[in-house]
Amino acid sequence: MTISPDNIVFWQWGLFSLNATIAYTWGVMALLTLISWLVTRRLSTGTRLSRWQNLLEVLVTGIRDHVRDISQQDPGKYLPFVGTLFLYIAMANLLNVVPGYMAPTGSLSTTTALAICVFVAVPIYGIFSEGLGTYLKQYVKPTWIMLPFNIIGEFSRTLALAVRLYGNIMSGTVIAAILLSIAPYFFPIVMQLLGLLTGMIQAYIFAVLAMVYIASATSAHRQAEQNDRQPETDGSS
Repeated sequence: MTISPDNIVFWQWGLFSLNATIAYTWGVMALLTLISWLVTRRLSTGTRLSRWQNLLEVLVTGIRDHVRDISQQDPGKYLPFVGTLFLYIAMANLLNVVPGYMAPTGSLSTTTALAICVFVAVPIYGIFSEGLGTYLKQYVKPTWIMLPFNIIGEFSRTLALAVRLYGNIMSGTVIAAILLSIAPYFFPIVMQLLGLLTGMIQAYIFAVLAMVYIASATSAHRQAEQNDRQPETDGSS
């Protein structure tokens, strides 16, 4: 029983190989690009909108509102990154209904790559928003003794992001395979529906956690200012 797309090799030449993880990853990206082009090539500003433009606006507005609620900031600069994470993971998981397809999110290499993207994006957003000095100061708060623990925390939450997504996708695949051997007709349909629901939930959770990490990095300066003003307020009272 093959439960990981890494184990399916379509082509190999020497040290180079093309497995299902790589092929389906590029397939999902190509499909998202094609859908985006088809939906946005005839955008309208009038009162009559196509069904696809309505769906696109609802999706973008929903993601934008979630980003604003989580970060308490203008969502414009975060929307492309967080929205892309959500759409990719959601599409990769939804395509599980296609016979012969295996979600690339069922590979630890894919989920690790996505988690690394978040790991890199967090300090980038933090530095551009707060400045290098202010961002780095949060690693030594409340005291410099916390420096190694804060650094370990950065790596551990990256690992948690990768393993959480991988574990949830793979657990559904394993359970479906077991039930398939027990009852090959009814249970696979039920598990397929549950798998789609789980895939969408995991896409949502991954995007939300990414935004939470970014928001915590970009709000460090404002929290520091509030803490600095607090003693002054108490003293004047």
